[in-house]
Amino acid sequence: MSRADELFIQNCRDILQNGVWDTNQQVRPHWEDGTPAHTVKKFGIVNRYDLSAEFPILTLRRTYWKTAVDELLWIWQKKSNNVHDLNAKIWNQWADETGSIGKAYGYQLGVKHQYPEGEFDQVDRVLYDLKHNPASRRILTNIYNFQDLHEMHLYPCAYSMTFNVSGGTLNAILNQRSQDMLAANNWNVVQYAVLVHMMAQVSGLKTGELIHVIADAHIYDRHVPIIEEMLTQPPASAPRFFADPTVTDFYRFTRDSFKLEGYTPASFEAKIPIAI
Repeated sequence: MSRADELFIQNCRDILQNGVWDTNQQVRPHWEDGTPAHTVKKFGIVNRYDLSAEFPILTLRRTYWKTAVDELLWIWQKKSNNVHDLNAKIWNQWADETGSIGKAYGYQLGVKHQYPEGEFDQVDRVLYDLKHNPASRRILTNIYNFQDLHEMHLYPCAYSMTFNVSGGTLNAILNQRSQDMLAANNWNVVQYAVLVHMMAQVSGLKTGELIHVIADAHIYDRHVPIIEEMLTQPPASAPRFFADPTVTDFYRFTRDSFKLEGYTPASFEAKIPIAI
């Protein structure tokens, strides 16, 4: 069983057995038919993934990891907030007629700020510090910009990354305010695991831990039977992750720079409704 499977099973069982339902409250999310989308949740889940040991991808069901990487590159490389720059339709429901999702996600990472060393956006500042100031305890990004929230079509869920170099090894913390466990949990874990590998490789560092901190970890009401069936699937071992070793520039990575060897997920193809 992969570590990702193990943690996912633990998290979901804990939420289902010990979580708190919000059925007595008015909620913003709803299903496509207009029905309120209620959840059962746990507050404050922390998962640790040792990226030097294995790649944290679920085998209980397939994670479409290449599409997840596409979205990661859309946000962190292209720094885009327009779905026309994304090779998937996962953001279309939040886009306006021009394709924009407002001042969210990639837009925030691309805003430049002035520092004593020069002008950087958030991504380039991280890349600069990993190479020039690896002992710094200030290497982080944050896209939860209160000034621009009213112009975001969706507030950021995964909103902050903190990078830390210890003994030539890059570790990172992903902070997430809200997590749809079925639809998005492993999707985000895979994305930010790849990001840590990317940052480490171009900075001449070894890859260490990804720590995932989730404030509101929830399962939607219509996802409960799907989760329960999914937890009965036979898990497999984690695949091996490879990144093209010739890439030394963060902006030269593509989705084809990465591959998984031995990824054999369970044949679990239940359709997952998405709350909006």
